[in-house]
Amino acid sequence: MIVVTGATGALGSQIVNCLLERIPATQVAASVRAVESAAGLAARGVRVRHGDFSDARSLSEAFADASTVLIVSSNSAGAEAVAQHTAAIDAAYAAGAHRVVYTSHQASAADSLFAPMRDHAATEAYLAGQERPFTSLRNGFYASTVHWLIGQAATTGTIIAPADGAVSWTTHADLAEAAAIIALEPELFAGATQPLTARDAVDLAGVAAIVSDLTGRKIRRVVVDDDEWKAAAMTSGVPEAQADFLLGMFRASRRGEFNVTDPALEQVLGKAPTPLRTELEAALANAE
Repeated sequence: MIVVTGATGALGSQIVNCLLERIPATQVAASVRAVESAAGLAARGVRVRHGDFSDARSLSEAFADASTVLIVSSNSAGAEAVAQHTAAIDAAYAAGAHRVVYTSHQASAADSLFAPMRDHAATEAYLAGQERPFTSLRNGFYASTVHWLIGQAATTGTIIAPADGAVSWTTHADLAEAAAIIALEPELFAGATQPLTARDAVDLAGVAAIVSDLTGRKIRRVVVDDDEWKAAAMTSGVPEAQADFLLGMFRASRRGEFNVTDPALEQVLGKAPTPLRTELEAALANAE
């Protein structure tokens, strides 16, 4: 049985759907904080159990009978995130799982300028130290983040942000399908920290060019100083801590941390990953 944590979230729900296309529902289990939120999965025959990263007992019950536990990383940050991940790893192996698959990030590094990457690195180090079968999926930066970055660019004609660098924007759908395939093949990337990324890396100037082409309107990429951007964000209601957090993303990208591309995702999927242009086209259509 494959147990998926966060099975009603943006990534977890798609992983479960991809698994259900490949194996019977009786071989899939969902670990969720709110069981009622997964009623649709239960109706499809998926075993749904309460599992909270902060409640070790619930994880033991949620992971019972698992051969593989696919841990979708927490939305928490810092020490709390690492503690949640390590608790899930411990519970998975204690429940008898033969393998843990963890959704990490392609920029995972202890010295990253973007805080979540340091959390992933700490989790990966802990996972590798267990000396048990595992695979860490270093997912490309979620392409859906670009929706926030471009904001109202199609209307305003500008993308205003601090200096950045190229990013291998990768869709949830592609990463979910790859995670399902890898979870079903125990020897695929066994013991590895494997990048799964789109073919290309694109910076915000490139994003502006794509949006310009899609809308038929010239979109300018405007670079502003970090402090100026932070002040504007706080004026618009963003808490200072959140503004600093987001600045870390720009600083990491311009250091080249997200400028990683790898053919593994395409090889696993057996097709080209979804290009950023397709993601942006859909986002702009939905915004109309």
